[in-house]
Amino acid sequence: MALLPIIVAPDPRLKTKASPVEAVDASIVTLMDDMLDTMYAAPGVGLAAPQVGVLKRVIVVDAADRGEDPAPIRMANPEIVWESEDLAPYEEGCLSLPEEYAEVMRPARIRVRYLDEHNELREREADGLLAVVIQHEMDHLNGTLFVDHLSSLKRNMIVRRLTKAKKVGDLKGEYVPVARSSRKEA
Repeated sequence: MALLPIIVAPDPRLKTKASPVEAVDASIVTLMDDMLDTMYAAPGVGLAAPQVGVLKRVIVVDAADRGEDPAPIRMANPEIVWESEDLAPYEEGCLSLPEEYAEVMRPARIRVRYLDEHNELREREADGLLAVVIQHEMDHLNGTLFVDHLSSLKRNMIVRRLTKAKKVGDLKGEYVPVARSSRKEA
């Protein structure tokens, strides 16, 4: 397993739509495993392939609470096949927007269809944090960041802070996480 560099916004690669995976083969399974290692080290609860510079429709998530056993989910070509009409707010963060958080409204419950790590078609219902993380990571596959769900004023403030941090050298365009014990950002 390898830790992959995580791209930091603003970066045009994060605004690019990812391509579908033809089949989950050994190379995609390796990517999924490396993404999980990277996500856990960051620490985060979700990671999309575009965040590590791979424009494939692949995400990994693990919304298990601290103290619980890990519950990783590997998804290729995820698609939401149903979402609730009721929305729920959740304060989101993102490994590609370090130290930035904002409340985003999303459907409270979803059903997602995807290929798992065995190339088998699966469906899963999710609510709470798991639903938020899946939707957040799926946004990355379409070139959308959580800040794109905010008002232009809030979004521009966050992007300006990240741009300034990059210019003064406080933030690099990519970073490789160092293993830590807690998880917090999608």
